[in-house]
Amino acid sequence: MQITLRQVGKRFNHHWIFRKVDAVLQSNAPVAITGANGSGKSTLLQVIGGAVEKSEGSISWQLNGETVPDEQQYPLLSFCTPYLELIEELTLLEMLQFHGRFKPWLPGLDANSIIALMGLEAATQKQIRAFSSGMKQRVKLAQSILSAAPVLLLDEPTSNLDTKGIEMYHQWMQQYTHDKLVLIASNDEQEISFCQQRISMAEYK
Repeated sequence: MQITLRQVGKRFNHHWIFRKVDAVLQSNAPVAITGANGSGKSTLLQVIGGAVEKSEGSISWQLNGETVPDEQQYPLLSFCTPYLELIEELTLLEMLQFHGRFKPWLPGLDANSIIALMGLEAATQKQIRAFSSGMKQRVKLAQSILSAAPVLLLDEPTSNLDTKGIEMYHQWMQQYTHDKLVLIASNDEQEISFCQQRISMAEYK
């Protein structure tokens, strides 16, 4: 999998958040987006994921050497950010079963085995609304990292996690993302220490 950015920029009204971003993102080579608060890390992640429209430049996706049309990119993408919400009326088991119908899990995994990986067996039949912020973050990470989608976009992935949750994050990233294109927006070194490339937003102002 490869995503190529050429002269990509985003502005809101007359204010440019970033301009002229050039990058080649590939599978098996995790990339971190770094920069000060408000520098555009999350915005660039959303632009790459198609959640926010770019203002200039081009973004192309290639899978096995073939260009992927825009309308076919979303099934290839999994996203975890603090601002995405879970369906709080569903139980944990229902939430994962529902999600799995749209984004298949990695081979050998299903809703019940993922609940065990999260260490949330006691909460299987609890509604998401009753979860702590850390439990919700575990579910968000599971839905993204353990999906079979080849592109993984993470925004501050260890937000609200305790020490055990952070250890779980690192274990999953090491075990389940070998063949994925991974892009992480964060300044926290414990979230991005394994990234082989850095995109500094300070360079694109």
